[in-house]
Amino acid sequence: MVQSSVLGFPRMGANRELKKANEAYWADKLSRDDLLKEAKRLRLEHWKIQKDAGIDVIPSNDFAFYDHILDHIQLFNAIPERYSQASLDPLDEYFAMGRGHQKGGVDVPSLEMVKWFDSNYHYVKPTFQDNQTFKLASDPKPVVQFLEAKEAGVHTRPVLVGPVSFLALGKADRDQSVDPISLLDKLIPVYVELLEKLKAAGADTVQIDEPVLVLDLPQKVKDAFKPAYEKLVGDKLPKLLLATYFGDIVHNFDVLPAVQSLYGIHIDLVRNPEQLNSVIEKLGSNQVLSAGVVDGRNIWKTNFKRAIETVETAIQKLGKERVIVATSSSLLHTPHSLESEKKLPEEVKDWFSFAVQKVSEVVVIAKAVTDGPAAVRDALEANAKSMQARASSERTNNKAVKDRQSKVTASDMERKSPFPERYAQQKKHLSLPLFPTTTIGSFPQTKDIRIQRNKFTKGEITPEEYEKFIEKEIEDVIKIQEELDLDVFVHGEPERNDMVQYFGERLDGYVFTTHGWVQSYGSRCVRPPIIVGDVSRPAPMTVKESKYAVSISKKPMKGMLTGPITCLRWSFPRDDVHQSVQAQQLALALRDEVLDLEAAGVYVIQVDEPALREGLPLRSGTEREKYLSWAVDAFKLSVAGVQDSTQIHSHFCYSEFQDFFHAIAALDADVLSIENSKSDAKLLKVFEDKAYPRHIGPGVYDIHSPRVPSEQEIKDRIAEMLAYLKPEQLWVNPDCGLKTRQWKETKAALINMVNAAKFYRQKYAS
Repeated sequence: MVQSSVLGFPRMGANRELKKANEAYWADKLSRDDLLKEAKRLRLEHWKIQKDAGIDVIPSNDFAFYDHILDHIQLFNAIPERYSQASLDPLDEYFAMGRGHQKGGVDVPSLEMVKWFDSNYHYVKPTFQDNQTFKLASDPKPVVQFLEAKEAGVHTRPVLVGPVSFLALGKADRDQSVDPISLLDKLIPVYVELLEKLKAAGADTVQIDEPVLVLDLPQKVKDAFKPAYEKLVGDKLPKLLLATYFGDIVHNFDVLPAVQSLYGIHIDLVRNPEQLNSVIEKLGSNQVLSAGVVDGRNIWKTNFKRAIETVETAIQKLGKERVIVATSSSLLHTPHSLESEKKLPEEVKDWFSFAVQKVSEVVVIAKAVTDGPAAVRDALEANAKSMQARASSERTNNKAVKDRQSKVTASDMERKSPFPERYAQQKKHLSLPLFPTTTIGSFPQTKDIRIQRNKFTKGEITPEEYEKFIEKEIEDVIKIQEELDLDVFVHGEPERNDMVQYFGERLDGYVFTTHGWVQSYGSRCVRPPIIVGDVSRPAPMTVKESKYAVSISKKPMKGMLTGPITCLRWSFPRDDVHQSVQAQQLALALRDEVLDLEAAGVYVIQVDEPALREGLPLRSGTEREKYLSWAVDAFKLSVAGVQDSTQIHSHFCYSEFQDFFHAIAALDADVLSIENSKSDAKLLKVFEDKAYPRHIGPGVYDIHSPRVPSEQEIKDRIAEMLAYLKPEQLWVNPDCGLKTRQWKETKAALINMVNAAKFYRQKYAS
C-alpha cells in the first residue's frame, strides 16, 4: 500500500480566525486562555479535515501562533537575554521576539525577520550568542500537540525543523562572533531529549525538515549532517523522515550517506522532478521515498496523469511499501479552501486547488497507484477534463499583448541619460535638502478606511461618495506630512487593499478570490491575485488619486507602484508560461502607468520590487543569472520612458545584496530604499566597496513592530550608515510601508525620524 501524506497545513483557519484572535490578544481584548482555546480548536479542525479526507500520515506541530522557526527558538531556549530577562509570560516573550514589546516598563525590538527561501513567507531568524546554551522547554510544544491530536483520535507525525537547518538559517547576535553551525554539539542533546519524549508519547515517526539541503552549502554545514544524524537514530527514538523542499538535492548527494540510516527522505518533485531517479539510486537499502507531487506553493490543480506517472516510476524501483505520496512542501503557502469562493468564474474555478482540495488530491493519487486507476476513475476523468479546458481556454491568450511584446527592443529598457546628468536635473527640479526624508508609501489603514472600502465593494455607497471619502483621507495624510515636515510626500494609499491585489484588479489577465488568504508573517495575511492569462492595462490605475494629491501638496509627491517582478511573485503565477513572459507583460502595463503619472505632474515615482530577491533561484549559476537578466530588464522596461528630471525610486525588503549586487546596480534606479533596521549596518559596506553612485535610503526603524524608536536610536542608526555611505547619498526613511501600524505610534516614530535627519542636515551643513 502506498501511503498518503501532508507535510503541513495552513494555520490561520478558513476565515483567518488565528489572525483575529492574535490581534485581539495583542490589543488586550482577548484573554490568554481564550487565545489558547481558539488555537486548539483550529488544530483539531485541521486534523479532522485531513483525517476525514483519508490522509494516512497527518502532521502535528505544524501549527504556530506566529512562526514555526520562532517556535523552535523558544522550544530550545535560544532566547536572547534582552527577552528572557524581561520576566514576561512565555507567550508574551514569544510575541516580543516576533513583533517587539513596548509596555509595562519593557522595551525590546523584535528579532530580524527574513524571507523563507524563495517564498513570500517570513521567518524569525534565530539569533545566537557567543556563550549560547540550549535547554528543552519544560512542556515541549511538539509533545503537547502530538498528545492533543492523540487524545482526539488522530495519530500524527510531528514536524520539527532539523538541527542543521535551524543553525544554518540563524546568525550571530549584534556584537557577537559565534558561527551558528559551531553550536551543533550543544544543540544535538536537546534534540535527542525531545525525540525521546516524542517516542515515549507514542510517536513512531517524526518529520525532520532540512530545507537547507536545496542550497549551495559551505563544506562545514555539509559536514554537520553526519555527527548530527548519527546521534538522532536509535531504538529509543522515533524513525525520522528527512524532508527537503523548494529545490533539488542532487548537488548535496555527498550528505546522503550520513542520513541513509534514517527511515526515509522527502523530495520536492513539483519544483525539480528530474531529481527522482538520481535520488532513488542514493537511497539506503530500506529507505522510504516521500514523493512530493502535489504543489504546496501554487493553486493550480495537480495534473493527475503526470503525478501518477511520477509515482509509478518510483514504485517500479522501490515497491509500493517504500513510496509515500505527499505534498511537495507544507501547504502553508496556499489558501485554506476553494469551497469559500463564490464569486470566481466557474470556468477558472475548475482549474484551481487550495489546501483542502490538495489534501484530497494526495489521497486520489495514492489510491490510484495502490488500487489502480479504476478505483478513482471519476476523479481522473474530471481532472483530465479540467486540464484540457484550461489549455484551450480563450482566457489565456491575448494576441494584442503578444504583438506588443514582439516589438520590445533593448533601447526601450534604457533611461535617456546616465545618472549624473539625471541627478543634476532632478536636483534643480525637486530642490531637496541633504538627508531628505520620506516614507515608503502607505500610511495606516484605519478601521474607518476598511469599513468604507467594504461598503463601496458591496454597493452600499456610490462611487462619488467613496471618491470623496478617499480625497478627504488624502488631504488628512498630506496635512500630517506637512506637520511632520517630511521632504517628499506620498498620498498614503487609502484606496488600496494590497500592493499587488490593487493592481491586479485593474489589469486584464487576473482573477481574484474573496477568501484566498495566505500567511505572510505573524498575523499578516495576503490574498494573492491569480494570473490566468496574458496581462495588459485597460486604463490608468493610480493616476486619479496621485494627481489629486499633487494638486493640494506643497512638496514633491511620490507616485507609488508595485514593480513587475513583485506583481508576478506575489501573485499565483501561471504554470503554463515562463515567468519571464509574464514579467514583461506586467512591465509594459506598468510602463504605461509610469508615463501617465509623469504627465499628471508626478515627478518622483517609486516602483517597489521587494520580491526581486525572493525570486532569485536558490542556487548560484546559470539559472540565477538568467533570472536576474530578465527580472532587471522587466524593471527597466517599466520605468525607462520618463524624462531625466523625473526621479525613479525602488524599494526592497532586504539588505543582503552581496550575492547579486551587480543586478541591483543594473536596475539604474535613482534612489533605492531598503529594509535595514534589524540588519547589521555592515551589510551596507557592499555599496561602499562597489562605489555605488546613486542614492540609498536604508530603513532607520522597523515598521513590523508597534515599538516607537527614540530620536537618539535613529541618530545612532544614521551614524552607522554614514560609515559606509556618503552624506549626499543618504535618504532617511522607515523600513517599509506603514499600512499595518496605528497613527499614534506612526506619528511618534516619524517625528523622531525627521528630527534625527535634521540633526545631521545641520551638522553637515555647518
